[in-house]
Amino acid sequence: MKKKTPRPFWERAYRGHAYWLGKAKLGKVTLLAGANGKYHWEAGGRAGYTDQLDKAKAAVELAVLDADTQMDLFRG
Repeated sequence: MKKKTPRPFWERAYRGHAYWLGKAKLGKVTLLAGANGKYHWEAGGRAGYTDQLDKAKAAVELAVLDADTQMDLFRG
């Protein structure tokens, strides 16, 4: 029998959403009332603003995927 690999998932939180892989938080989207945009997202050392929740979630997923596949410059 093949063991299933854990997959990241979205969890709704107070005033936002969090992207989890097991017990590790990979990123988050927060609802804002500011002028830069409606949603603020953070993941993989990146951050940004957008007007739509689905675009913010997609940005988090892309940043996590990019951080996972990018080579680390400081490890030999």
